[in-house]
Amino acid sequence: MRVFLAGIIQGSMAEPKIHDQDWRDAVKKVFARHLPSAEVYCHYTQHPRSITYDLARLKGVLAEGHRRASECDLLVAYLPEASMGTAIEMYLAGSHGAVVLTISPLTANWVICAHSDRIFPNLEALEAFLLSGQLPALQAQKAALRKH
Repeated sequence: MRVFLAGIIQGSMAEPKIHDQDWRDAVKKVFARHLPSAEVYCHYTQHPRSITYDLARLKGVLAEGHRRASECDLLVAYLPEASMGTAIEMYLAGSHGAVVLTISPLTANWVICAHSDRIFPNLEALEAFLLSGQLPALQAQKAALRKH
C-alpha cells in the first residue's frame, strides 16, 4: 500500500515561514506500528527546504507531489487549518481512487468534507481507526463505488 502524507506546510502565512512539521514523524510511527508493510511517502521529508526554492524548481516539486498523490492508495491529510496545496492533493488522490483520511478540527470545511473518506479530530483517533481493522472495508467500498 502506497501512503502519501499531505498536510499544511506554509498555509496562509504571508512571510516565508512554515508550520511545525513534527506531526509527520508521529504519523509515520503509527503506520510503522499498525501497517508496517505500507510504503509511506512524505513529500516534505524529500524537500524540507522547498520554501527557499526558485519558481521553476518549486513548480517541478509541486508537479511531482501531485503525481505521487494521484498514484497513492491512501492519503493522510493533516489540516489544523486550511491548506491549498493539501486540498489539491486530497482531490487528486480521491479522484484516482485513493482513500483519504484527514486529521482536522475543520469538520464544517466543504473541501475537507467533500474530499475526505473519514475525518478524525486527532492522531489518536486515526490510530484507533487503523487498529479497528476498518481500513480494508473502506478501501473495498471506495473501489466498488468507482466501478459503478
